[in-house]
Amino acid sequence: MQFIDEILKEAPLVVIFITVAVGFFIGKFTVGRFVLGGIAGTLIAGVVIGQIGVDIDPGIKNIFFALFIYAVGYQGGPQFFNALNPRTLNQLASAFVMTLVGLGCVLAAALLFDLDRGTAAGLAAGGLTQSAIIGTAGDAVARLDVSPDLIKQMQTNIAVGYAVCYIFGSLGPIIMVTWFWPSIMKWDIRQEAVKLSKVMSGGRPELDPGQFNMASRVGARFYHVDKSSKAVGQTALDVDRALDLASVEAIVRGGEVVPLADDLPIQADDIVAITGRVEVLQTAGEYFGHEVVAPADVDLIEEERRVVITNRKINGHTLQQIHDHVDISDRRGIFLAGVNRTGAPMPLYPNLALHTGDELLLIGRTKDLDRVQAQIGYKISAARVTDFVFFGLGMAIGFLIGLIEFRVFGVPVTIGSGGGCLLSGLFFGWLRSVHPAFAALPLGASNYLRDFGLAVFVGVVGLSAGPAALTTLETQGLTLFLLGVGVTLIPMLIVLPFSYYVLRIRNPIEALGCMVGGRSANPGFAALLDKAGNATPVVSFTVTYAVANVFLTLWGPLIIGIISKNPS
Repeated sequence: MQFIDEILKEAPLVVIFITVAVGFFIGKFTVGRFVLGGIAGTLIAGVVIGQIGVDIDPGIKNIFFALFIYAVGYQGGPQFFNALNPRTLNQLASAFVMTLVGLGCVLAAALLFDLDRGTAAGLAAGGLTQSAIIGTAGDAVARLDVSPDLIKQMQTNIAVGYAVCYIFGSLGPIIMVTWFWPSIMKWDIRQEAVKLSKVMSGGRPELDPGQFNMASRVGARFYHVDKSSKAVGQTALDVDRALDLASVEAIVRGGEVVPLADDLPIQADDIVAITGRVEVLQTAGEYFGHEVVAPADVDLIEEERRVVITNRKINGHTLQQIHDHVDISDRRGIFLAGVNRTGAPMPLYPNLALHTGDELLLIGRTKDLDRVQAQIGYKISAARVTDFVFFGLGMAIGFLIGLIEFRVFGVPVTIGSGGGCLLSGLFFGWLRSVHPAFAALPLGASNYLRDFGLAVFVGVVGLSAGPAALTTLETQGLTLFLLGVGVTLIPMLIVLPFSYYVLRIRNPIEALGCMVGGRSANPGFAALLDKAGNATPVVSFTVTYAVANVFLTLWGPLIIGIISKNPS
């Protein structure tokens, strides 16, 4: 024991990393579809390890939470501001109402059951599964004009409330999205997902998990141009226009590769290299002649490039609209292989609307990609280095915003450094999406800040709670759990009918996607994807999830400001 005491005294940071390691190990265990997760596991590990008594500088907790919440804001900034438009207004309203009803449930529970500020904030964090509330509420508590002992007790109660309510907070949305609402509304989730997929895909067949459409793949073939071929006398651009989803990549004439140009005419006995969709290549022989083996000295070097959309003229247009209105001379030689939105892959349906901030995976020659990239946005590989000038500026602005004080029902409230860094991150993430020369923060770096920042923050919260956590758990554990069940379920019971009947979100998949997104319920979303069997829920989830993350995080200091009761 003396050896352990010396370690705790000389190197308390060791305990933080042990807590994170143990917590993420615990979080790997699964029961059915339920996974505790590394963050909840780290909090539990911190509370248990904290029983030995660990003194951690609170500044560590604050800086890691600020890094986490800035990264959350940065990643969600483009999607959050894209949600503020008439096309997604009903989904935006659904998410906001969901967070508002959740806040109302927490305040009602605090009033009816005489909960103190910290316990109410913990109830919100766990029941609404929004870990960021721990930080924003804890920061607001630290600024209260009360004794240090009361501050420590309230911060402990936040951690306990989160730990008690989080498990059902994760299970509740799974139950609602996979069983309760489908049973009540008589929805067959798989069939509804197939129907929506057909609408979004323009009538193309829905594929089961593990299947893919071979005809949608990009390939390359070589053809000998016969004297009677339709291609004789046509230019390379003429051929591209005729084939539409294929492109001339090289012409071999007399054994030599001819420099390719749009106005270069094709002659009989040429060997033409074509890249494009496989279904087009299969019929290209009717246009050129018979297929031949690729000449030994001809190489077709193609590049995969990820490009982020910043051109506002593209925003809101579907893939089909872009294909129909962009001339072949502008899009020739370029093939779309994927679309990512806030890190989630989107289904490549013709009716998929693109937004600024979306990431496109394009395939083509470097020259063609350079031409198209200039009309779309910026290449992601150009942003592999963090712009620490804007990163430092963004964090500093966030801390300054956190100092601003305003009043709610006459009570002075600040959103704290956490809320300030969230707003700053939203702005700089949006700035990056429209002005790629500024504020670069690569996805890998922002993911690291987000995940590790939250893990360390939650670990320190658990360690700091220590023995006081057990006292709170013994006195309020069952009551807190039942209140958490109410806070988890009531918003979903109210808001889904409101979204369906009032906001007219009539598609079951979109309605359920909005429900789990407005609850920031990742486990519920995973269960919905599993039930749907395709990616149709992704679109509505990403919009509402980005909005809910912002408002739920800001509810933390609001709860502390509205509720006046302190622990007795």
